[in-house]
This record gives sequence, structure tokens and C-alpha cells, in this order.
Amino acid sequence: MDKIEVGGPGQVPSPSQTPTHEEIAGTTKLAKDPEALARSYGRTGMAGLIGSAFVARCALFAAMGGFLFGYDQGVVSVTLVMDHFNDMFPRIDSERDSAAGFWKGFMTAMLQLGAMIGAAQAGFLADKFSRKYAMFIGFIWFLIGSALQTGAGSYAMLVTGRAIGGVGIGVLSMTAPLYISEIAPPNVRGALLVLEEWSIVFGIIVAFYITYGTRFIESHWSWRLPFLLQMVPAVILMACMKPLPFSPRWLAGQGRHEEALETFARLRRLPETDERVVAEWLEVRAEATVQREVQAERHPTLMDGSTSSSIKLEFASWVDTLRRDSYKRTLCGILLMFFQQFVGINGLIYYSPSLFETLGLDFEMRLHMSGVMNILQIVGVTPAIFLMDRVGRRPLLLFGSVAMCICHVIVASMVGAFGHDWNSHQSAAWVGVAFIFIYMIAFGLSWGPVPWAMPTEIFNSTMRAKGVALSTCSNWFNNFIIGLITPALIQHSPYGAFAFFAVFSFLSGVWTYFAVPETSGRSLEDMDAVWGDDQGRSDKERTSAVVSRLERELTLARGILDCSPQLELKL
Repeated sequence: MDKIEVGGPGQVPSPSQTPTHEEIAGTTKLAKDPEALARSYGRTGMAGLIGSAFVARCALFAAMGGFLFGYDQGVVSVTLVMDHFNDMFPRIDSERDSAAGFWKGFMTAMLQLGAMIGAAQAGFLADKFSRKYAMFIGFIWFLIGSALQTGAGSYAMLVTGRAIGGVGIGVLSMTAPLYISEIAPPNVRGALLVLEEWSIVFGIIVAFYITYGTRFIESHWSWRLPFLLQMVPAVILMACMKPLPFSPRWLAGQGRHEEALETFARLRRLPETDERVVAEWLEVRAEATVQREVQAERHPTLMDGSTSSSIKLEFASWVDTLRRDSYKRTLCGILLMFFQQFVGINGLIYYSPSLFETLGLDFEMRLHMSGVMNILQIVGVTPAIFLMDRVGRRPLLLFGSVAMCICHVIVASMVGAFGHDWNSHQSAAWVGVAFIFIYMIAFGLSWGPVPWAMPTEIFNSTMRAKGVALSTCSNWFNNFIIGLITPALIQHSPYGAFAFFAVFSFLSGVWTYFAVPETSGRSLEDMDAVWGDDQGRSDKERTSAVVSRLERELTLARGILDCSPQLELKL
């Protein structure tokens, strides 16, 4: 049987399955109107997640990279106070080394430095090898780093292992949100992106209670075993990765249009002829075409496909995020991650036993309270899954900034006023503990999940991959700084540590009020007005033009089949 190529993806085996002119018109209207497309998929929140169960499972799998990062965070908090760990690495013990605060912070922060390097290369890996295989590469880096940490016999080997494992975590932390945003139906995209933060917190809790139990082992396995166990989920995830679908947006960018349509149908559990599936396919095909056109306009001398041109184009694409028409969006993504770290969350997670010591708690109680603190963070993150698309991103950020600032101020006041004699002021100590708990819930509801979700929404399609990568690099760089300075802050001024975080919590609210737009339910034109550029309008016009061209091709295809029904049409 003859085949006729007519420019689009998918295979239509018979004329009866080919869209009619009316269906084509309806489909292209949805493809040109993202808000209408989102509404066409129905409800948000839990009802929307139930209706997209397969996508939710894929997103949860991808978010397991966040679990590995959270696990590594949770391991450190208890490991740092284990006697066998301090015996093996005496330079991080303040009783044996006056510079222990620095060495402890350096060891902790090397994970974040490696993650920043991993996030920087993740955009290239995700575009070159696919989001799926970029995650696979991230798992390999993580396994190498975990093996080195498990077998560490010196401080240098431990630090090297944390840095190498961090590279893997950085790749996963950038690629997973990008992958989730590209496979999710638009009505539940925000809810699914919260899974990244939820997985991080869940990993922290699992690691904390594993190390809480292994600390009773009377050998170096008290700290080696938790490092070894973190390799188990990575190996399982690598073994189970094959059935995970490719991102349909990446497939469209590679020109694999038929696979893109098939993948959309598989993800949505709908036939390939469903107007919503075809609309999404048309949209991503158009976006891929527009992205190539924009690159060709900006860098016409780098489009010959040679290795040197590809390398130069990669660097030029990073520079494009700082262009006059892009820098405001880039700055917003970078500062979201900056404030996420400087409001103090990872300072509390890494060094919670030490912080609770400043409130006068004994050793066992410090560990118990650290565990409760981590559980309360996931209590805050869980409702964010359902509130992100209902309440919006901006209100959650403002609420979190105010609540966290109040909590830090109260804790700092308790430490400053009564820290010299906790035995006589037990009630004040427990007031401090209570407000640390409230802080964890407030962060989990706001600044925990929102900065992971917003970068995928503030950048237009032509800048999204690099914009998200820069935002993720900002997260890891600032996480590195916090890991480095927090031990010294606690050691020299416990009151000052909480006051420091209170100031940045306040500044995060001021910045959010004046500079952070609401992205939930906003059109591209609305976002242009916020940023003072025309990227959204320009991209939408270009995309609509490409969609119209595809509509004409589909109409032509319909006409060909009407005239020659014996022909098999390959869209």
C-alpha cells in the first residue's frame, strides 16, 4: 500500500479515524489557547491527579531524585553527632579541632557544590540525550559518590565522595522538574511539581530515622551503613527506568513526531485522535519549531551542526538568558532559589541537633525533636499539592515569609534572653522549640515547593530549559553557602544564627510582594505585562502561525484520504 507523508506525527490506519475538518478546527483552537486546553482536562487537585494516575506514577518516579537528595541531607544531621564518625574524622569534632566549624561546614557543603556543577551540565544532557537518560546519568554519578562515602577512610575521600554524589543529585534536581512539567497535563502540573519537594522531605525523614537506629551499632558501620543503604533506591530506579516514557516535548524537538503523539496518547490514556491529545502534540511541535527558528535568528552562524558550533551554541544559549528581554525572568528564578535557602531551612535540617542544643535540650531529646521537625515539614508540604493550583503561588510565598520571619524572631529572642541559663527557663526553651516546629510547617507549605514549581512557568518555551537550569544552579550554590556558614554561626552566636535567617525571611516577603508575579492561571500576554517584554506574545504568535500551518497540512491530509481512501496516511 502506498504511503504519503504530510508533515505531522502519528499513523492513521483508515479514513474513519482521520479528524474531520470540524475536529481539526476545534483541536487547533485548543492548541492556540493553553488556558482552554488546561480547562478541557477537567478538575485540578486530587480529582485531577486521580484522573491522571499514570502520569502521577511517572512523576513520582522522576521525583525520586529528590528523595536521594533528601536522604543525603537527613544522613548528615545525625551522622555529625556520632562518636564513631567523629573518631574517624576528628577535624570535624569541636573538642579536638578549633576549626571544626569550618571543616564540618565544608564537608556538608561539598554535596551542594557538586550539585551546582551537576545542575549546570544537566541542561545539555537533557537536550542531548533526553530527560530520561539524563536522569540515568545522574543516578550513575550518585552511585559512585555513595560508594566513596561508604568506604571513606579519610576526610579527603569523604569530601570527594560527597562532591561526586552531588553532581548526580544536581543533574536529577534540574531534570526531574523539567521532565514532570513536560509530561503533566496542564490542569495538574503545579500539583505534580510539588512532588519534588515532597520527595526531598520524605528522604530526609527516612534517612534521619535510619541513622537514629544505626547510631547504636558499636562500630564504624553506625555511619557507613546509612551511606550504603542510599545506593539501594538508586539501583532499583535505574533497573526500572526502561518503561518510563520519553518526554513528548523532547521527542518533538528531535523530530520524532510520531513517537511524540504516541507518548501523549499513552500518558493521557486517550486515543491518538482525541482532540486534547492532538492539541498538545500540535503545541509541542510548534514550540520545537519556534525554538529552532529563534536560535537560527539569534545565532545564524552556529546552526551548521558541527561539534564546535554545537559547543558555541550551548554557551550562547546560556548567555541568552541574560539578554535584555530575558534577564528579569532569569533574575526571578535565581532569587526564588536564593531566598529558599537563606530563610534557613537547610541550616536547620543539617544542624538541627546542634541548634536544639542551643535551646538547652539533652542529647536524646535533641534527636527526638529533630525527627519531629522533619515530619512537620512534610505535614506542611502535603497540602501544598492541592493548594498550589487553587490558591496560587504568590499568596503561599507571602504567607510563608511572614510566618517564618515571626518564628525566627521569637526563637532568636528566646535564645538571646535565656540562653545563659536554660535550666531556670525551661518554658522559654520549649517556646523556642514550638516556633521551630511552626516554621517547618510554614516553609513546607510555601517556600519549600513553590520555588521548585515556578521556574518552569516563568520562562517562555524557547528559554525554559536553560532558565530552569540556572534557577537550579542558584539553589545549589546558595545551599552550599548556607552549609558552609551555618556551623560557624551556631558556634559563635546561636542568637545571631536565628536573627540572620529572620532578616532574610523578611526580605523574601518584601521581594515577593514587589517582584514576584502570580503564574497560576495567567496567560502569556499577562506575563508579558509583568515582565515588561513581549516574549510571551511573540512566542504565542509564532506558535499560532506554526499551528495554523499544521492545520492546513491536516486538512490536506483529510482531503487526500477522502479522494483516495485506499492510501495509508502517515501524519
